[in-house]
Amino acid sequence: MVILDAPVPVSDRHRYDRATAHLDGPVAVVDLAAFDANAADLVRRAGGKPIRVASKSLRCRALLDRALAVDGFLGVMSFTLGESLWLARTGVRDVLLAYPSTDRDGYAELTADPELAAGITVVLDDPAQLDLIDKARSGDAEVRVCLELDTALHLLGGRVRVGARRSPLRTPEELEAFAELVRRRPGFRVVGLMAYEGHIAGVGDRVPGRPVRSQLIRLMQGRARAELAERRAAAVRRLRQVAELEFVNGGGTGSVESTVAEQAVTEVAAGSGLYQPQLFDNYRVFRGRPAALFGQPVVRRPGVGVVTVLGGGYPASGAAGPDRSPVPYLPPGLRYDPMEGAGEVQTPLLGSAADDLLIGDRVWFRHAKAGELCERFAELHLIEGDRIVRTVPTYRGEGKAFL
Repeated sequence: MVILDAPVPVSDRHRYDRATAHLDGPVAVVDLAAFDANAADLVRRAGGKPIRVASKSLRCRALLDRALAVDGFLGVMSFTLGESLWLARTGVRDVLLAYPSTDRDGYAELTADPELAAGITVVLDDPAQLDLIDKARSGDAEVRVCLELDTALHLLGGRVRVGARRSPLRTPEELEAFAELVRRRPGFRVVGLMAYEGHIAGVGDRVPGRPVRSQLIRLMQGRARAELAERRAAAVRRLRQVAELEFVNGGGTGSVESTVAEQAVTEVAAGSGLYQPQLFDNYRVFRGRPAALFGQPVVRRPGVGVVTVLGGGYPASGAAGPDRSPVPYLPPGLRYDPMEGAGEVQTPLLGSAADDLLIGDRVWFRHAKAGELCERFAELHLIEGDRIVRTVPTYRGEGKAFL
């Protein structure tokens, strides 16, 4: 199924303006109707397999809770040990820490509390990580371990690699050997496998204005899906010989359909699709609704066809480039000055739409990625229709800066 571009909903601008008219900018909002529609669509795409919500893509406990309340979402994928402990202590019962940690104080806290440790699983892929945890131990609580499979596609005999550089464990045999090592180590138990195919889940296959590149991405992803499905299934078979796997996690927002189609996979991860940031518009098979936006006030009108807004220079992580900048969204028809881009304290915007904007009016932006927006704002205003129904803190608003 190919989904065509939808027109920019200009009426949304008026709703957001009315809802936040009493607030001084900058402001960040989440459109709850869009958020809920995105959640429902992710559940549909997952075809009955549970979705583990990626906390790094939300970074707001109220919205994590909202996602987890949807039938089809189950558990959280966290990004630091400190965050994992905090979420578990505040009521999240199933946390998968998807990135290895060297937080010795955190491991001391984890191993001191068997009840806490029972709700947190940590990703490991190296014997040195086991050593670090043992040195940090302050109790006998068993550490639940998830192994990670390297999902990168190797071409031309391994001379070309496509995919994130994550785990050193690539073959089913390497995973089995490491699982056996963990099994023999007192205080650890292998309970899961994770394999994140970022070159499929996080790379859009419909790059605007780049048809040849888009076709090459599709060819690469088709080959990568086939290769990974075979290798992941083999890895699961080998691991089940030495460990009782509770889950096999894979994928992300951009690969839900292909990931859940694999019999070996028991759950899929997703988070960005709930906010639907700009980079996730570049997929053929699904179209989410922009749910998270931020509004910057117009503070200057330097001339015809140009306005200046306060701040706005909120780049996303990843390889630097124009696609990492926020995108002026509403009113439509605005663009950056190529000589300035998104500025640290002010941002000029060009286009005929600028002539209809007055001092104090808002320009609404979409961030390139998802949860990183919350590192810029202490609170999110949750909108239904044309009113704010609740204002909730982000991680930053709760005084948490995990990375």
